[in-house]
Amino acid sequence: MRTDNQVTIGLDVSDRWSHVAVLDDRGELVLRDRVQTKDKALRRYFERFEGALIAIEVGPHSLWMSRVLADVGLEVIVANPSKVALIHGSDRKSDEVDAENLARLARFDPVLLHPVRQRREDTQSTLAILRSRDVLVESRTKMVNSVRGQVKAAGGRMPSCTTGSFHKHTEAIPEMLHDALAPLMEVIEKLNEKIAERDRLIKELCRDVYPETEMFTDINGVGALTALTYLLTIEEPGRFRSSRAVGSYLGLRPRRDQSGDVDKQLSITKAGDARMRCLLCQCANYILGPFGKDSDLRRWGLKLLARGGSGARQKAIMAVARKLAVLMHRLWVTGEVYEPFYNANRSDQAA
Repeated sequence: MRTDNQVTIGLDVSDRWSHVAVLDDRGELVLRDRVQTKDKALRRYFERFEGALIAIEVGPHSLWMSRVLADVGLEVIVANPSKVALIHGSDRKSDEVDAENLARLARFDPVLLHPVRQRREDTQSTLAILRSRDVLVESRTKMVNSVRGQVKAAGGRMPSCTTGSFHKHTEAIPEMLHDALAPLMEVIEKLNEKIAERDRLIKELCRDVYPETEMFTDINGVGALTALTYLLTIEEPGRFRSSRAVGSYLGLRPRRDQSGDVDKQLSITKAGDARMRCLLCQCANYILGPFGKDSDLRRWGLKLLARGGSGARQKAIMAVARKLAVLMHRLWVTGEVYEPFYNANRSDQAA
């Protein structure tokens, strides 16, 4: 239980108004209130609580709010509510109750809140570039699929091609649909240009601002986008006690349900950053595919794949993605140069 801070605060955040619960040094609830979810309003309200401990939930506002609260002298804990049954599983859930529960858990033991690490401003701004690219790609994919579907319904068929050259095949569109689909084809062309600009910017960032990414792109199957996203997602490699913990952090560890003699094999946890997990799985799929170069990682994945069974390829992809995440962190921490056949060479030397 905390004794160094006399006041502990819980703040349940909403878009317009956030609810406040304040506990004194004895754990008594001394104040219930609410404050506007705005920068200036928060600063004015909480500057009188300088030195206090405050707990908020992770969410859309937690990043900027945690900075504001820290600026006025509060010790900020950003809680993961999905890990706290008292909050997400309560049968008496309300903003006031959630704020009080946050304060009581923070006062007793902040570890119970499963604190979330907040990103730096420079990391956030660079990640915004990557996410804007994702939105452009998703928009293009939806438009391409819409054109293909409408052309097929009219008795035509768009040719197999890359999305980058899709807009050039207007001759495949039936005449009856030309006027209807022409705006979509024009937007697809513009999206291709914007995505290409984002790709060039990402490569420039890797080269000029984040040269550490080069150690990741040495791995066959890992491109600039994955390397930069990984670096920004992890941010500080020293935050993990071991490289193996990165797989769990990114949600690539299988869930476990063990009791007595029963130990079930379950699917992965899917915790952490979904986009990063998706990129690692794409890399793993390439490594195991026909264009992947021979390496320890590919050989290991193919052995798993050869076992067969239900969902064998998907399991192998997840396993390779997890091992890839661990390998990238290990290279980052040690500064070693990637050797595709490191394990194979060690086995030969031992033999």
